[in-house]
Amino acid sequence: MLRFASLGSGSEGNALLVQSGASTVMIDCGFGVRQAIDRCARLGVDAAMLDAIVVTHEHGDHVGGVPRLARRFDIPVWLTFGTLAATESRWDGCTLRGFDSHDPFAIGDLEVQPFPVPHDAREPAQMVVTDGDRRVGVLTDVGETTSFIESSLRACDALFLEANHCEDMLSASSYPPSLKARIAGRYGHLSNRVAAALLARLAHGGLQHVVAAHLSRENNRPDLARQAFATALGGNVEDILVASQDDGLDWVVVA
Repeated sequence: MLRFASLGSGSEGNALLVQSGASTVMIDCGFGVRQAIDRCARLGVDAAMLDAIVVTHEHGDHVGGVPRLARRFDIPVWLTFGTLAATESRWDGCTLRGFDSHDPFAIGDLEVQPFPVPHDAREPAQMVVTDGDRRVGVLTDVGETTSFIESSLRACDALFLEANHCEDMLSASSYPPSLKARIAGRYGHLSNRVAAALLARLAHGGLQHVVAAHLSRENNRPDLARQAFATALGGNVEDILVASQDDGLDWVVVA
């Protein structure tokens, strides 16, 4: 059985769990050690039993809590060589595994199939995680889509997809122009509109679950993201899940 859950998703911290059989992998950890442990426990997971932490890129809301958590429980950390170069001073006492963003690698019963993405980081990657039968696609922190991203995410059974901002809310926000430009730019984050258009291209009859993720507190609302995704799929708003910053997302089983 393949399943996934979010400890929290947003600019204040991100962490995603993917589990199959005896293997549990955490993707990113932007939470402090105590908070990460507590959020894992809320999902019935002992953080000490994690098989690995896979880091997507070096921004603090994704990597900030990883070194201390990894040292605390001697958890191996997988990251691209570019991400390692950008964070090298943080890893004393950690077990590190470098990966190329085009090459899959196995962690226990799971295989991680990474792919590069445009984002304002050294060597950012997102990924598909599979147990050999079912596939969970993860795409957050990406400024725009590419043909390689889309080919990587095709035929996924579940998608954990960024819907960072509503374009109108971002435009009207009190953010300085430079920050607005960064968020909306090609190395920033996906809006509801762009993410929904991508989702429409990825939709297929076997897609079981869609999660709107990495929503901005200031520049988006869950109802707007869900409506955009539901419209893209020609379905009901109730079918779209949202991973929130405070509560994350409970376990979702991919059948």
